[in-house]
Amino acid sequence: MINNSNENALMDDANSPDLNQKLMGNISQDFIKVADQLKEASYQIRKRGFSEYPIFAVTNNDVDLGVLLIDSTELANRFVYKASYMQEFVDRKLIGPESVLLFTENYKNPDEFCCLFALIGEFSGFVYVPYPED
Repeated sequence: MINNSNENALMDDANSPDLNQKLMGNISQDFIKVADQLKEASYQIRKRGFSEYPIFAVTNNDVDLGVLLIDSTELANRFVYKASYMQEFVDRKLIGPESVLLFTENYKNPDEFCCLFALIGEFSGFVYVPYPED
Protein backbone atom coordinates (compact mmCIF):
# COMPACT_ATOMS: atom_id res chain seq x y z
CA MET A 1 0.00 0.00 0.00
CA ILE A 2 1.03 3.54 -0.58
CA ASN A 3 0.82 6.04 2.23
CA ASN A 4 1.05 9.57 0.93
CA SER A 5 1.64 12.71 2.97
CA ASN A 6 -1.27 11.80 5.22
CA GLU A 7 -1.13 8.60 7.25
CA ASN A 8 -4.88 8.27 6.73
CA ALA A 9 -4.49 8.28 2.93
CA LEU A 10 -4.81 4.59 2.12
CA MET A 11 -4.10 3.72 -1.48
CA ASP A 12 -3.31 0.60 -3.43
CA ASP A 13 -0.47 0.40 -5.89
CA ALA A 14 -2.15 -1.94 -8.38
CA ASN A 15 -2.48 -5.00 -6.19
CA SER A 16 0.71 -4.59 -4.19
CA PRO A 17 3.08 -7.57 -3.98
CA ASP A 18 2.73 -7.15 -0.21
CA LEU A 19 -0.74 -8.68 -0.56
CA ASN A 20 -0.61 -12.23 0.70
CA GLN A 21 -1.12 -14.55 -2.29
CA LYS A 22 -3.26 -16.92 -0.21
CA LEU A 23 -5.50 -14.02 0.80
CA MET A 24 -5.77 -12.88 -2.82
CA GLY A 25 -6.71 -16.44 -3.78
CA ASN A 26 -9.44 -16.49 -1.11
CA ILE A 27 -10.77 -13.13 -2.29
CA SER A 28 -10.74 -14.26 -5.94
CA GLN A 29 -12.54 -17.54 -5.17
CA ASP A 30 -15.21 -15.68 -3.22
CA PHE A 31 -15.44 -12.89 -5.79
CA ILE A 32 -16.45 -15.31 -8.58
CA LYS A 33 -19.62 -16.12 -6.60
CA VAL A 34 -20.70 -12.48 -6.24
CA ALA A 35 -19.16 -10.83 -9.32
CA ASP A 36 -22.41 -10.45 -11.27
CA GLN A 37 -24.15 -8.72 -8.35
CA LEU A 38 -21.18 -6.41 -7.74
CA LYS A 39 -20.93 -5.52 -11.42
CA GLU A 40 -24.63 -4.63 -11.54
CA ALA A 41 -24.34 -2.62 -8.30
CA SER A 42 -21.35 -0.76 -9.74
CA TYR A 43 -23.35 0.06 -12.86
CA GLN A 44 -26.34 1.28 -10.81
CA ILE A 45 -24.15 3.46 -8.55
CA ARG A 46 -22.72 5.15 -11.65
CA LYS A 47 -25.97 5.27 -13.66
CA ARG A 48 -27.91 6.86 -10.78
CA GLY A 49 -25.25 9.50 -10.31
CA PHE A 50 -24.06 8.53 -6.83
CA SER A 51 -20.43 8.28 -7.91
CA GLU A 52 -18.16 7.45 -10.81
CA TYR A 53 -15.97 5.57 -8.30
CA PRO A 54 -17.87 2.67 -6.68
CA ILE A 55 -15.98 0.78 -3.99
CA PHE A 56 -17.04 -2.49 -2.39
CA ALA A 57 -15.84 -3.25 1.11
CA VAL A 58 -15.13 -6.95 1.50
CA THR A 59 -14.65 -8.17 5.04
CA ASN A 60 -15.03 -11.04 7.44
CA ASN A 61 -15.71 -8.61 10.32
CA ASP A 62 -18.53 -6.23 11.11
CA VAL A 63 -17.51 -2.79 9.82
CA ASP A 64 -19.44 0.46 9.76
CA LEU A 65 -18.74 1.29 6.14
CA GLY A 66 -21.06 1.35 3.16
CA VAL A 67 -24.40 -0.40 2.82
CA LEU A 68 -24.79 -4.17 3.09
CA LEU A 69 -25.08 -5.62 -0.39
CA ILE A 70 -24.30 -9.32 0.06
CA ASP A 71 -24.09 -11.02 3.44
CA SER A 72 -21.69 -13.88 4.05
CA THR A 73 -23.09 -17.25 2.92
CA GLU A 74 -25.90 -15.51 0.97
CA LEU A 75 -24.55 -16.78 -2.35
CA ALA A 76 -22.32 -19.53 -0.92
CA ASN A 77 -19.71 -16.81 -0.34
CA ARG A 78 -17.64 -16.44 2.80
CA PHE A 79 -17.15 -12.66 3.00
CA VAL A 80 -19.53 -9.74 3.51
CA TYR A 81 -19.74 -7.18 0.68
CA LYS A 82 -20.81 -3.61 1.33
CA ALA A 83 -21.44 -1.02 -1.40
CA SER A 84 -19.80 2.37 -1.06
CA TYR A 85 -18.04 4.98 -3.16
CA MET A 86 -15.05 7.28 -3.06
CA GLN A 87 -16.74 10.23 -1.31
CA GLU A 88 -17.60 8.11 1.74
CA PHE A 89 -13.94 7.12 1.97
CA VAL A 90 -12.92 10.79 1.76
CA ASP A 91 -15.56 11.78 4.35
CA ARG A 92 -14.30 9.09 6.73
CA LYS A 93 -10.69 10.12 6.07
CA LEU A 94 -9.78 6.72 4.68
CA ILE A 95 -8.65 8.58 1.57
CA GLY A 96 -7.05 11.90 2.46
CA PRO A 97 -8.19 14.98 0.50
CA GLU A 98 -4.70 15.33 -0.95
CA SER A 99 -4.95 11.75 -2.31
CA VAL A 100 -8.22 12.09 -4.22
CA LEU A 101 -6.46 12.92 -7.49
CA LEU A 102 -4.09 9.97 -7.07
CA PHE A 103 -7.02 7.68 -6.32
CA THR A 104 -9.00 8.81 -9.37
CA GLU A 105 -5.95 8.53 -11.64
CA ASN A 106 -5.33 4.94 -10.49
CA TYR A 107 -8.98 3.85 -10.43
CA LYS A 108 -9.46 1.12 -13.02
CA ASN A 109 -12.30 0.95 -15.55
CA PRO A 110 -15.36 -0.03 -13.46
CA ASP A 111 -16.89 -1.92 -16.40
CA GLU A 112 -13.90 -4.28 -16.36
CA PHE A 113 -12.60 -4.21 -12.77
CA CYS A 114 -14.18 -4.26 -9.34
CA CYS A 115 -12.62 -1.94 -6.78
CA LEU A 116 -12.60 -3.83 -3.49
CA PHE A 117 -11.53 -2.39 -0.18
CA ALA A 118 -10.47 -5.54 1.65
CA LEU A 119 -10.58 -5.59 5.44
CA ILE A 120 -9.61 -9.18 6.12
CA GLY A 121 -7.50 -10.22 9.07
CA GLU A 122 -4.47 -7.96 9.32
CA PHE A 123 -4.80 -6.74 5.72
CA SER A 124 -6.62 -3.58 4.73
CA GLY A 125 -6.30 -2.00 1.33
CA PHE A 126 -7.64 -1.54 -2.15
CA VAL A 127 -7.61 -4.46 -4.57
CA TYR A 128 -8.81 -4.43 -8.18
CA VAL A 129 -10.24 -7.71 -9.41
CA PRO A 130 -11.28 -8.20 -13.04
CA TYR A 131 -14.87 -9.22 -13.63
CA PRO A 132 -15.16 -12.64 -15.27
CA GLU A 133 -15.80 -12.46 -19.00
CA ASP A 134 -19.24 -13.66 -20.07
